[in-house]
Amino acid sequence: MVPLDTPVQEREKAEAAQVSCGHCDLGALAFCSGLKADQFRRFLGVLRQTAVEAHSTVFREGDQALHLYTVASGAVKLYKLLSDGRRQVTAFLFPGDFFGLSVNGAYAYTAEAMGQVMLCRFPRVKLDVLLGDIPMLEKKLLEATTHELALAHEQMLLLGRKTAREKLATFLVMLMRRLTGRTDGTPLLALTMSRSDIADYLGLTIETVSRTLTAFRKDGLITCPDANHVAIKLPDVLLRIAEGS
Repeated sequence: MVPLDTPVQEREKAEAAQVSCGHCDLGALAFCSGLKADQFRRFLGVLRQTAVEAHSTVFREGDQALHLYTVASGAVKLYKLLSDGRRQVTAFLFPGDFFGLSVNGAYAYTAEAMGQVMLCRFPRVKLDVLLGDIPMLEKKLLEATTHELALAHEQMLLLGRKTAREKLATFLVMLMRRLTGRTDGTPLLALTMSRSDIADYLGLTIETVSRTLTAFRKDGLITCPDANHVAIKLPDVLLRIAEGS
């Protein structure tokens, strides 16, 4: 409880720090971070948590876009399918990531849980009302949209101009930044995605992904304790490869 004789600005900051829905421990990464107590109560009125089993579909491309989502725990992949069945994975999402943006009222991609996932779900109509009343939420949604656009630009570069070796190095550096927040040391990364997912994200074959990982391991850049983990031994070298050096 914040004392009533606390200066207004300090009291507002303290109250904002105290509000927590208990649905995640993302802190500043959470979509609701920074809301004042009264704003947070309204926000909780539209939030619903949804558990999604591994390899289950959250929504499909073309479905009516009724909800927006953030990842509270676990990981989600986004992909598009061509008419002949070929698949392009467009993004891997981790805790704190926002998704569900639409084109003409329909989802522009399919979202699938890569493991057990917990999502925060917001009805689009109800959230639109809050956005008009709480400018901070509107700002966060704009930031999420801008971030998604930036990722799309990065993937265009990844698919169009980089070699297989550069692509996989870029992917590992991206994963290291997202899962550890740094690019130094020797972090052990959990590969929640399959080799097929990685191949479809990088525009490569599974064989090329496996062959390049083997080459990185022989060069001492990484180690693979098992099929689901990779340890980055020389992150600075991987970064230089990703940048085309």
